[in-house]
Amino acid sequence: MTMGGFAFLLRILTWWQAALCAVAALGFNAFLLPRLGGRALYRPIDALRGFPLGILLYPLAVLLLILVFPQRPDITAAAWAILAVGDSLATIVGRRWRGPGLPWNADKTWAGTMAFMIAGSAAGVLLAWWTRPAVAPSPAMAFVVVAPIAAAIVAALVETIPVRLDDNLSVPAIAALVLWGGSLMTAQAAGAGAGIVLHNLLPAVALNVVVATLGWRARTVSTAGAVAGAAIGIAVYACTGIFGWLLLFASFFVASASSRLGLERKALLGIAEERGGRRGPGNAIANCIVAVSAAVLAVTTPYRDLALLGFVTALTAAGSDTLASEIGKAWGRRTFLIPTFRRVRPGTSGAVSLEGTAAGVTGAFAMAALGVAAGLLHPNYIWYAVVGATIGAFAESWLGATLEAPGILNNDLLNFLNTGIAALVAVMLAALIR
Repeated sequence: MTMGGFAFLLRILTWWQAALCAVAALGFNAFLLPRLGGRALYRPIDALRGFPLGILLYPLAVLLLILVFPQRPDITAAAWAILAVGDSLATIVGRRWRGPGLPWNADKTWAGTMAFMIAGSAAGVLLAWWTRPAVAPSPAMAFVVVAPIAAAIVAALVETIPVRLDDNLSVPAIAALVLWGGSLMTAQAAGAGAGIVLHNLLPAVALNVVVATLGWRARTVSTAGAVAGAAIGIAVYACTGIFGWLLLFASFFVASASSRLGLERKALLGIAEERGGRRGPGNAIANCIVAVSAAVLAVTTPYRDLALLGFVTALTAAGSDTLASEIGKAWGRRTFLIPTFRRVRPGTSGAVSLEGTAAGVTGAFAMAALGVAAGLLHPNYIWYAVVGATIGAFAESWLGATLEAPGILNNDLLNFLNTGIAALVAVMLAALIR
């Protein structure tokens, strides 16, 4: 936590000076700290592996923030503060006042999570305000106050996900992404978007409550999944209208229907979806959070076309990837791991097949074409969406083959990374080629 105090220097240092300091800190933690008695800071798992992973990842995360946002020290400082103060106090409060655990992760407590949100928000706002004069032009005070609070809340929730991905990477990464999204918003765009959202809000609530109820009664989603799906649907409809919602529904329909294809064979192999293919809240949020974020950016930033490209690509990636996975498990003759191409049994994490890949690419074309037909995507952008979705799917397969078995990532995080990588690739292609 005390190391977060160095974030105050970002107001006076240039980005390259700050980067050199982060490199020096990384070298110190790697080579000098263990020789100066720093081994007392090792966790039991650090002692077993022979080096302190967390202590190394902390300065590495700060270095990456500085390099990614060289002209926005306020984003780096706020994300750093959320990590240093929010994450640390969550551990202290959670251990001292244990209290009840979270339903989805008994190792995390409500007290610790709330401490993360409150302390992280306060520290993030303070550092964003402190470094504001170092940014030209100075960001609006609304960003300084609101964006760090939103970033701390989202980062606190991500920190509760039961995986072994180190918090020193996940927390600042998620916080920085939220802060970056907030930095794109303008008062003019948000004012115009507010009218769109208010106009769509009532039909959005009515339609999604009905659809979520019907989905729950049809046993395609669990109770919690229906609630999460309704919230996602309301946000998408409010920001993108009925056609954006229809694309969301199409993505969910493709995923749900494909989960039931070849169910008997998949059940015999022990690779069928849990709950008979019923979707839970984690699955809905992981597959749709990138699309929802892009939908919000479409009505709050001047970059509506690119935001809608990200929206369509994220939903395309979610639907086509599930289609590829389920077709591969049901009818794939030979399945391989990326990048070694070693043959494995169907259903192995990260496995791909020719049949599944062909189904995924076909599904991606169909979903992107639907986005064009709905007026959400420019016809020239369809290739960006398909390429992005395909790259996202292969990236997910590679990460699943290497990081899911050790527990570093789980299926929900892999789905999130799939849609995020897909949307990022598509938007970057459009920005570079236009």
